[in-house]
Amino acid sequence: MAEPSTESSRALLGSVRNAARVLRAFTHADQELGVTELARRLQLSKSTTHRLVATLEAERLLEQDQVTGKYRLGLALYELGTTVTEHVDLHQAALPVLTTLRHSTGEMVHVAVLDGLEVVYVERLESHHMLPVFRRVGHRLPAHWTSSGKVLLAALPRAEQERRLKGAALDARTSHTITDPKALLAELAEVAARGWASNIEEGELGVSSVGAPVRGADGVVIASVTVVGSSERITDASLRRYRTAVIEAAAVISRRLGYRGRIH
Repeated sequence: MAEPSTESSRALLGSVRNAARVLRAFTHADQELGVTELARRLQLSKSTTHRLVATLEAERLLEQDQVTGKYRLGLALYELGTTVTEHVDLHQAALPVLTTLRHSTGEMVHVAVLDGLEVVYVERLESHHMLPVFRRVGHRLPAHWTSSGKVLLAALPRAEQERRLKGAALDARTSHTITDPKALLAELAEVAARGWASNIEEGELGVSSVGAPVRGADGVVIASVTVVGSSERITDASLRRYRTAVIEAAAVISRRLGYRGRIH
């Protein structure tokens, strides 16, 4: 397939920009607008505005009042807004708890969410200990060799776990990394049963971690909270202490998000 020309690419980007301008034209004061008014405000032709509006309506980003013929923001935008709100709520609920967790353990702590077979770290508080691991929020790592990833994968139904792992290459980061799908599925079953996951040098030699699930108001696991430290400090004794701390932290965050069910 031929690559689109620069002129074509600009036209496509222009269409996206104009669609965004249409959506931003709606405000609390102007919740319903007709094509003529939109065209005037955006300084676009009526035919162009009509095509944009029709496309946005087809995608449920706009909906038309059958009586007035005017348009208003659609339910799909509400759904998207709800998703953004959940992330804002997670940030607000997690940050003070992470601060306490870091203070009580003295280790790096973070919150992650699942994207396919990767974890994305959305909150992170550094400790004074220097570790050979990621240094920024937004970093991605393969889920199968992190305690965060194990927690999040373990929360999925078995059929979904198998679907995601089918044909997936489980790369070995260290000699401790689980690379066999059957072995990983067995590990995930254990994680789901006990309510926490550990990573003993599976992603980085000399680094270990322990994580627990964070649940939203509906009880669905939406994130994981993890303590990460040097394997020299995370011994069997400290692992038990960190495990208790991280489970309690995850429970507090879940409560702050509105979850009222039983915690492991």
